[in-house]
Amino acid sequence: MTSKDYDSYTSPSFSIANRVMRLVWNVIYFLLFRYSPKPLHKWRAFLLTIFGAKVGRGAHIYPKAIIWAPWNLEIGDEAGVANGVDLYSQGKIKLGHRSIISQRVFLCAGTHDYTKSGHPLVTAPIIIGDHAWVAAEAFVHPGVNIGEGAVIGARSVVTKDMPAWTVCAGHPCKPLKPRIITD
Repeated sequence: MTSKDYDSYTSPSFSIANRVMRLVWNVIYFLLFRYSPKPLHKWRAFLLTIFGAKVGRGAHIYPKAIIWAPWNLEIGDEAGVANGVDLYSQGKIKLGHRSIISQRVFLCAGTHDYTKSGHPLVTAPIIIGDHAWVAAEAFVHPGVNIGEGAVIGARSVVTKDMPAWTVCAGHPCKPLKPRIITD
């Protein structure tokens, strides 16, 4: 499945129910998630699932990852989300099996339509493929699909889909060379 299989969603504002859920999530996040000891990955996964996230077995979500709306997250088995990652999940974000999201990566699933009055919110899903690695401080735009096994270089700005099993980097991010596993 690619991000193109989903429709973008435009909304002038979030519902009261959404705002209340985010408020409750933020209280739980600050009281029970953010300051939990690093090894308590199962505890943080449990908290996320209470709020609607789908979290696979063995996923490692570190305590200082910032999560906007857990109900818009799907995290695969053994995926890793480092401290400082910002999952701005106004839209859906899917992390594949054994994907790695490194420190201070920003996955941004929402933006605003600046061509319309009021700048309405537009969301589009981000999909990170199985075995992909998004390196430190990269920025991924709404609607981007990073292919299976792809590597996104540090500080890259990803505005378009990136191909599977390819090393990609830059601003804007571009495919550079095949990713070859040598073990």
